[in-house]
Amino acid sequence: MTEESRPASLVAKILSRDANPVVQFLKYAVAGGIATAVHILTFFLAGFFVFPCVASDDILVRLFGLAAPVVEETLRARNAVYCNIIAFLVSNTVCYIINRLFVFKPGRHSMVVEFLLFFAVSAISVGLGTFLMGVLIDRFGIQTTYAFGANMVCSLAINYALRKFFVFKG
Repeated sequence: MTEESRPASLVAKILSRDANPVVQFLKYAVAGGIATAVHILTFFLAGFFVFPCVASDDILVRLFGLAAPVVEETLRARNAVYCNIIAFLVSNTVCYIINRLFVFKPGRHSMVVEFLLFFAVSAISVGLGTFLMGVLIDRFGIQTTYAFGANMVCSLAINYALRKFFVFKG
């Protein structure tokens, strides 16, 4: 093998669905990072422009010097749930595409069933995380950014194992 083909071969091996489990998990983490970035961006864009849910004392508002409308807690909590649903739909579509192309071996189910199962697994985890977020905001007055972070951690904890062993071939 020539020196020039080694990096290309290494990249091809890393991108292969047959990569070893450590590489596969790292690829899953990168895919999850991209999907998380899409989720966060979508959530906060919706939270500022569609369903106001970010209060004036929120850490992101203070950090970036943004203006936020005054919204009472119950409405803020409900709007945060709406924003999270929108972000879920966008980010999960991105995540499915990346996972199917670069991380897991498709083929356990038809593509339609696979897509629906992928969303079902995600819906369960994000449903629990979204419920937690709403409770943290409404009952405890936690800032939206911190409650959203708790939601994200809850969702991530469930998704990897269910996707690896239930949705895809591994």
